[in-house]
Amino acid sequence: MPSTDYQGSSSPLTNLGRSFLPLRRDQVHSMESPIGGSPSNEAEFESFQKQVADRFHDLADVSSDELLSLPWVRKLMDVFLCCQEEFRVILFNNKDLVKKPPMDRLIADYNERTVKALDVCNAIRDGIEQIRQWQKLIEIVLCALDGDSYSYQRSLGEGQFRRARKALVDLAIAMLDEKDSGQALAHRNRSFGSHNNSSSLGHFRSLSWSVSRSWSAARQLQAIGNNLAVPRGNEVLATNGLAMPVYTMGNVLLFVMWALVAAIPCQDRGLQVHFNFPRQFPWAAPILSLHERILEESKKRDRKNACGLLREIYQMEKCSRLLGEFADSVQFPLGEEKEKEVRQRVNELKQVSDAMKEDLEPLEKQVREVFHRIVRSRTEGLDSL
Repeated sequence: MPSTDYQGSSSPLTNLGRSFLPLRRDQVHSMESPIGGSPSNEAEFESFQKQVADRFHDLADVSSDELLSLPWVRKLMDVFLCCQEEFRVILFNNKDLVKKPPMDRLIADYNERTVKALDVCNAIRDGIEQIRQWQKLIEIVLCALDGDSYSYQRSLGEGQFRRARKALVDLAIAMLDEKDSGQALAHRNRSFGSHNNSSSLGHFRSLSWSVSRSWSAARQLQAIGNNLAVPRGNEVLATNGLAMPVYTMGNVLLFVMWALVAAIPCQDRGLQVHFNFPRQFPWAAPILSLHERILEESKKRDRKNACGLLREIYQMEKCSRLLGEFADSVQFPLGEEKEKEVRQRVNELKQVSDAMKEDLEPLEKQVREVFHRIVRSRTEGLDSL
C-alpha cells in the first residue's frame, strides 16, 4: 500500500460492507435515533469498518517469509495511518456527537490509549537505533572480508579474520543482551518532537522523550488494552452508532502497537495480549489470524529467545552466526575452496545488511509520522472541545 494513501484528506468512502452493528443492528433499526442521526452516518461508519477489514485482509494475505519482514511492517504502518486519517474525518464530520455524553467519555478513553501508544513509538525508535548499532558491527565484518573491498587476487589473511571475528562476537553479545542495551538506548533521551514544534507538543513533553529505565513494553500494551470493551446497546444508540468506529480504532491501535513490539527490539518485550472481540466484526478474522500467526512464530525453537521477530533480524543473526563458526574453524593459509566459501557467506550477510539499509530509515520515518499524527489528532480534539 503506497504511503500516499494516507496523505491529506480521506478518499471517498465507497463499497459498503457488512453492518458495523453486527450485534445491535436490529436494536438500532427498531427505534428512532435519539439525536437526529441519518442513514448517511451508518453508511459512513459501515464503510470505515469495511475499509479496515480490507486492509487487514491484505496484511494477512502473505506467506510466512513475508510476515514480520521490514516491508510488511512498513505496510502495517501505512495501514494504521490510513485508518487513523479516515477515523479523524469521521470525528470531524460528527463534531456535535463527539461533545455529548457518552461519546465524550468514549473519545477520552481512546485518547488515553493513544497517549500510551506514544511511549511505544519512542521505544520502537530506540529499537531501530539498536539495530543500527548492529549494522555498524556488520560493516566492520564486511570491510574486513568483503570481496568488494579487497581484490579477489589478494588472499584473506589472519589479521582480517581477527578483526571480523571480534566484530561478530560483539554482534552476538549485542543481540543477546537485549535488556541492558535497550535501557542504555532509552536513557539517551531521544525525542520525536523537534525544537520548532515545542509549543504545539508542550502538552506531551513528558511523553515525547524516550522511555525510562523502568518502562515496560508488556505493561504498556496491557494498559492500552485495558477496558477495551464492545460498546453497550445504549451507548450505540446514544451515539448514533459513532461508538463503533471508536471501538474499532481502539483495537487497530492495540494490534499495531503489539505487532511493533513483537517485531522490533524494545525494553521488556511481552506478547501476552489477548484480543477479545466478537468475530462478527468484518475486521476480526484477519486481525485474529495475524495475532495467532505471530504468536506461533514467537514459539518456534529458533525464535523463542530472539530480541525481535523481525525477519531481517533472524537472517542477520543466522548469517553472522554461521560466518562466525566458519571463521573459528579456518586454518591459514586459506585454500581456494575455503576462500570461496568465505566470500559466499560474506555475500549473504551483505545482502541482509543491504535489505536493512533500504527499509529501516523509511520505517523510522513512518513510526515518527504515527507519533506526530497521534499528537496532532489529540490536539485537534482538545481544540474542538
